[in-house]
Amino acid sequence: MKENPFPHFPAARGHSAKRTSILEAAARVFCREGFTGANIDLIAAEAGVSRQTVYNHHGDKENLLLAVIKDITDRSNAGLFATLATFPDQPKDLEAELIAFAVRLNQNCICSKDGKFLRKLIESEGERNPELFAGWRDEGPLKTWSALAARFARLAYSGHLEIDDPDVAARQFLALINADLQLQAMFGEIATDEQIRSAATNAVRTFLRAYRPRVEKPAPAHVSA
Repeated sequence: MKENPFPHFPAARGHSAKRTSILEAAARVFCREGFTGANIDLIAAEAGVSRQTVYNHHGDKENLLLAVIKDITDRSNAGLFATLATFPDQPKDLEAELIAFAVRLNQNCICSKDGKFLRKLIESEGERNPELFAGWRDEGPLKTWSALAARFARLAYSGHLEIDDPDVAARQFLALINADLQLQAMFGEIATDEQIRSAATNAVRTFLRAYRPRVEKPAPAHVSA
């Protein structure tokens, strides 16, 4: 049985709490059934509310999926920017500190339950319904790339890195730290702490081979005849 990425929340009271209960139930159903297999009756039963209550809050299945994506994106962004605040702006040991940062980024964001849910839904529905993910693309990856690029630009300005295009460097860094974990994610496996650290170490060392400043060797001393 696959892990439920959204644990059951306690029964809710009030308008906002009921809305939260519906969103959490919808997330579980969309993750389990996919957009095509999900329906309002399943979601209502999972949330413990009437079918009409779901319609009153969100209208239809497509609007409900949009609300779920926005809710999870907002939550993911909060975790992401909290993690970005720990970026090593003034490193004493650049490799070690970038590895530690990459571990946090994987644990808190890429390998989190919310991150895995969004990735699974985008993989299954993104090609068929790209418009559903337009808001996520603008509020999720584009903001992430921009924020991370700004931090790499500061490291380049201070001489720690040699980067021509910080945006490209940011995208490459994110791709590298997830590279060794993609196969596990495809099969719903949970990466261990050791695997996450290994992936981060491989990624950062590859990244630094590309972007660490080149130190010119001194010219050989002239020998007189």
